[in-house]
Amino acid sequence: MNMEPLSVKNAPAAAAVRSVFEIERLSKTYARNQLIALSDVNLTLRKGEFVSVIGSSGCGKSTLLKIMAGLLPPTTGRVVLEGRPVTGPRPDIGIMFQQATLLPWKSALENIVLPVEIREGRQAAQSARARAMALLELVGLHEFASAYPGELSGGMAQRVSICRMLISDPAVLLLDEPFSALDELTRDFMNMELQRICMERGATAFLVTHSLAEAVILSDRILVMQARPGQVVEEVTIDLPRPRSLEMINTPRFGEIVAHIRDLLGREAFT
Repeated sequence: MNMEPLSVKNAPAAAAVRSVFEIERLSKTYARNQLIALSDVNLTLRKGEFVSVIGSSGCGKSTLLKIMAGLLPPTTGRVVLEGRPVTGPRPDIGIMFQQATLLPWKSALENIVLPVEIREGRQAAQSARARAMALLELVGLHEFASAYPGELSGGMAQRVSICRMLISDPAVLLLDEPFSALDELTRDFMNMELQRICMERGATAFLVTHSLAEAVILSDRILVMQARPGQVVEEVTIDLPRPRSLEMINTPRFGEIVAHIRDLLGREAFT
């Protein structure tokens, strides 16, 4: 299929943008090296770039994200963030999971400053409250600072989770299907919110998803993975201009990109 790129306005040259995250020849095996979860994965995330990974269940997407987060060690390979090897969880790595995982006995504001309190103590958490309020303002929830998770909708709870992820100003955002539990309309709204926040902050983001439409609407690049062993079979550049809108889903170019990735996934399912 012809995937010739369209011109993109205001897109910086890749060479002019510094690398934030670098992965080289990464592998992960289990069961005394009998099960290969990931094989020879190479990846570079550049400053301000949004990259997604998509593939069938069991291809190693979440394993890759956990290794990037420092939650799992690689078997072999090099994992480097901002020039330093990733050997465990770090404050400059922001993570967001499928569920909001907010503490029900803490208010929205208290949940946001919780990572600061855990790492630096209560005094630092108190000092971080102004920053947390600014983040709540960013996501349109400044009036809900004192609300508890049980008083928030699913989308509102995930927006609080976004604030909690951003409170430490991380170098990279790692997103593990953060909106998959939401209804379709709320998920669309949250994807547009996520795009806006990332663009406003110049954030570098990496998303694991099963949704082709979600990956295309959000990403600058998409990594298509195959299973057995888990490895990247193609990198697809998304040449749609930013800011993206939901109306783009109905454009011919959007349909071409989705069809191309679906074809790749279909071929991998039968190889």
